[in-house]
Amino acid sequence: MEIRRYLILVVISLPFATSGFADAAPNSLMAVPPIESSWTDLTEGTTSKTDWDKQRPIIKQEFLDLLRDQYKPEKPPLDLKIHESVIVEGIYTRKLISYAVEADERAHAYLGIPLETKGKLPAVVALHGTFAEGAKRAVGLVQNPNKAYLDHLCRRGYVVIAPEHFVSGHRIPEKGAYDTTAFYEKHPNWTAVGKFTYEHSIAIDVLETLSEVDAEKIGVLGHSLGGHGSIFLAAYDERIKAAASNCAAPSFRHNPGVINWARDHWYVYFKHLRPGLLNNELPPIDFHHMVALVAPRPMLQIMALNDGNPGTQRQRVLMMLSIAKLYDIVEAPENYAFFTHGRGHSVPHETRQLMYGWMDNYLKPPEATATKLVTE
Repeated sequence: MEIRRYLILVVISLPFATSGFADAAPNSLMAVPPIESSWTDLTEGTTSKTDWDKQRPIIKQEFLDLLRDQYKPEKPPLDLKIHESVIVEGIYTRKLISYAVEADERAHAYLGIPLETKGKLPAVVALHGTFAEGAKRAVGLVQNPNKAYLDHLCRRGYVVIAPEHFVSGHRIPEKGAYDTTAFYEKHPNWTAVGKFTYEHSIAIDVLETLSEVDAEKIGVLGHSLGGHGSIFLAAYDERIKAAASNCAAPSFRHNPGVINWARDHWYVYFKHLRPGLLNNELPPIDFHHMVALVAPRPMLQIMALNDGNPGTQRQRVLMMLSIAKLYDIVEAPENYAFFTHGRGHSVPHETRQLMYGWMDNYLKPPEATATKLVTE
């Protein structure tokens, strides 16, 4: 009698998931080790929104102490003036304006307002980088049009204010653009960062005077000096409802060039930090704490891994992961994002689109970014 043998293969299909497996991974390479770094100090002892609500005021005060905010002058009336006004290609009006920021000092800015408006519009404070002519580049009048944020955003339906940094444009000091010697002679106890952050906050005051602006939909973005200016302003002023920072300066820790935050010449960010930095003493807070002050409001960080010291830049990726964890804790993970690339200190097409899309998503009504199915 012929005996036939059959092989029966039974296949059991199980749903694949990223969590919930009953058995541990047999290979240590399959396990997910915790990411540990010096940046995890942000969330040490903070596991809930309640914990963060207790910790945040402490960090906010440390931030204000870093700026030496207590030494800012009394805010004067705006006394807004329009110096010129032109219509750009029939799309928006661009105005050169000035307004008081101290009793004896006026800031200049460009203001762009779309001509076609339906109700109140979202607005953006657009911050330029270290450039002698200041906001002229941010409106597209000179140099690199990749950085013409005012022009780009007005065409997308935003009211935009592009303030001049206080040592550029109309206020270049006697010793040259971005030299802060005269500033510290006038305000020996303040900081340059405190000064420009305070002035950028006054730019928000200007936006709030405009009938075209929805005061609940104001954002900030910038590159380089304007990139960390965006972080400072969003941390400082909660009227900022969405922020995007491109190629901001590196942090204090893990930064071989940390003394550049407190140089003894030219542009001095934090003059009072110099003695401590020379003695290897860092401030009590760093940039991950400052960005955390923005939470749960939307914050986008963009950086290049080849923008300066590679090790420092890779540390910044770990820093951004720690901020993402904080956004998880405050139950707003969707409001934080970061993007890294290898295109150096620049504002290429894809990063501009990310920043502008970020503003669209959080400052415009849902229908402005909604997609739809094809009907035919």
